[in-house]
Amino acid sequence: MTKQRIGLVLVPGFEVMSLAPLTVFEAANRRLDESRYDVAVLSEGGTPVPSSFGMTVTTLPLDSGHFDTILVASNMALSPPTPGVKAFLQDAAKTTRRIGSICVGAFTLGEAGLIDGRSATTHWKFTRELQKRFPRAKVEVDQIFTEDDNIWTSAGQTAGTDMALGMVERDVGRDVARLVAKALVVEHRRPGGQSQHSVLLDLEPKSDAVQDALTYARHNLQSKLTIEALARAASLSPRQFTRIFRAQTGQTPAKAIESLRLEAARLMTEQSSLTIATIADETGFGDPERMRRAFLRALGHSPQALRRLARSSAG
Repeated sequence: MTKQRIGLVLVPGFEVMSLAPLTVFEAANRRLDESRYDVAVLSEGGTPVPSSFGMTVTTLPLDSGHFDTILVASNMALSPPTPGVKAFLQDAAKTTRRIGSICVGAFTLGEAGLIDGRSATTHWKFTRELQKRFPRAKVEVDQIFTEDDNIWTSAGQTAGTDMALGMVERDVGRDVARLVAKALVVEHRRPGGQSQHSVLLDLEPKSDAVQDALTYARHNLQSKLTIEALARAASLSPRQFTRIFRAQTGQTPAKAIESLRLEAARLMTEQSSLTIATIADETGFGDPERMRRAFLRALGHSPQALRRLARSSAG
């Protein structure tokens, strides 16, 4: 089988997590028991490139042969690419099977004109700026990664791993991608359309007590999760817990628990073959109709419609 060369373009001050997607291809080689992917790290000068905290990485020059896939690392300073890197990407787009960006590497693709007329994403903090700078792009503000023809873009740093797993799935199938994710101790490969946000991150609890209660809730969604149970997990009285919870999160415990249930149910709906009734039971909705109403209210789609959309996007 012909090897597929993967080239990661680094720029000075790159974020070290930009290297993580390469591990996906390395792990895929082990799962396939063959060297399908040949990974290289590139830079314009082919010299050692310093990371954001000073660690240097040895690189090859950009003109080191043909690459099946080019990935572009991120630099949080949003520095424009040099003329050499820009020209390299523009030329590569004509012959390379796919080009992908990691986090704010999407801005580099934008400078090269590669996201004009295409769907693209980046870290949620920078989606507005990406749309402002490149108005011809269709910026997806809340996706883990996007794929539009031969251009792929990913959200925050860890989303580059999801994008790489998506590429492996496209190349050799879902079963191999799942094995790779398992080998890397990734709970699951997040689909590109999954939200960048997490309920626990959005709530931003400021105390260990509230964090403990939310963690308990996430691990026990099938239970009733009464105020008394949550308060016990937080080592507070029910009255104290309710007051502190609302002060720290801006939500009632009941509203936050429904959001956790909804997040879990959405993932299970999109990524598993469990029945809707089973998912409703596993996530604590109990009644499929109750879950359907929650989906329509929060997501604008029924569980069945979301499942169809997820399977359609997965090809």
